[in-house]
Amino acid sequence: MTQQNEKIGLVATTSLVVGNMIGAGIYVLPASLGKFGSISILGWLLTAAGSIILASIFSNFSKLLKGKNGGPYLYSKIVFGDFIGFLVGWGYWISCWVNNAAIAVAIVSALSFFVPELVTNPILAVSTGLFFIWLFTFTTSRGIKSSGNIQILTTIAKIIPLLFVIIYGIFFFDLAVFPSFNITNQSNIEILPIVCVMTLYAFLGIESASIPAGNVSKAEKTIPFATMFGTLISTLIYVFGTIILFGILPSETLINSPAPFAEAGKLMGGNFVGYLVSAGAAVSAIGALNGWILITSYMPMTISNDKLFPKIFEKKNKKGFPIVSLILGSILSSVVMTMNFNDGLVNKFEFLILLTTLSTLIPYFFVSVSFVIYHLNKKFKYHSLFIGLLATLYSVWAVFGSGIDSIYYGTILLLLGVPIYFYMKLKKP
Repeated sequence: MTQQNEKIGLVATTSLVVGNMIGAGIYVLPASLGKFGSISILGWLLTAAGSIILASIFSNFSKLLKGKNGGPYLYSKIVFGDFIGFLVGWGYWISCWVNNAAIAVAIVSALSFFVPELVTNPILAVSTGLFFIWLFTFTTSRGIKSSGNIQILTTIAKIIPLLFVIIYGIFFFDLAVFPSFNITNQSNIEILPIVCVMTLYAFLGIESASIPAGNVSKAEKTIPFATMFGTLISTLIYVFGTIILFGILPSETLINSPAPFAEAGKLMGGNFVGYLVSAGAAVSAIGALNGWILITSYMPMTISNDKLFPKIFEKKNKKGFPIVSLILGSILSSVVMTMNFNDGLVNKFEFLILLTTLSTLIPYFFVSVSFVIYHLNKKFKYHSLFIGLLATLYSVWAVFGSGIDSIYYGTILLLLGVPIYFYMKLKKP
């Protein structure tokens, strides 16, 4: 069987970053932030600043290690060695397939606007979620170009309704509606970390371009640009989208709305525009699932190539795609997604989502520290050290901001991979 080494270009790679960062969350997050007041805008800006610094770390590392797959796993491994590299890759892989399950649930939620039975019929809901997981498992198995083309189309389709609300919404903006800075009974110092942690989940995915680096055309130029430009686009949409909604919808309406962007769309152009924006939410989640299924497939293969994961994960199909990693990731996502529709397991599922964020933050921390150490040892540059230190401090703050319980259980989750690591080390000739 002849394997092809397909590659994606700048547009598809940038769409991978934007599409993975902008999921269904942006369509509902402003409602959650509305109860805090306009301090949420400051939360977006602080989280965005930290994420842009992290994006610059990934961009620089991708230039130094041209065309090598693995992203956070690779960058941690070259500085800290196999053990830390394995734990970073293991934790990141877990966060990916759990996140895919969450996105599948978000797709079902978004489609329920058009098919109300999805709310009352668990079998239909589960079947719909499974359909999308395995649809994109199939399309991704057709090769990275196939997945990349879908990502371009869905990214464009998800951005159009958001841009419409942001641009056309300027004509409906009313400062009298805009909420006060802090409308809670708590101090600014107490509230700011809360809104920062809430907005943090929206920025997960900045590393997306670096993971399939071996399948990116002109990786040393494409990945840095796609990472920085994709993060900037996402940031502008997040911040301006929230500002516009705060100036269109009164706080009471915003807080109680399950779909604030659709609510604003209705106000601006009637039911048709509301439906259009709601469709955008569904497409947004669908596009994110496509991108994250692609990313999930690469991590086990990359670790396996270094003999730290079972050899079977190196297996590729004729398109050169890691087929075993792809299928196993989708099976695990399917199991976790199904848990959400079992009333007895809902709380456990929600807690796993919190762990998703933490399992991604830990790789961010090690990548940031790796960047500092790498430049101390090999490429001493003051500005690189400064960026690395800022990224490290931000990652530490974000990890502790996720809560003690998340840290405790997240650590246990990471340690579950330790037996696999030592088994593979003992097995090594």
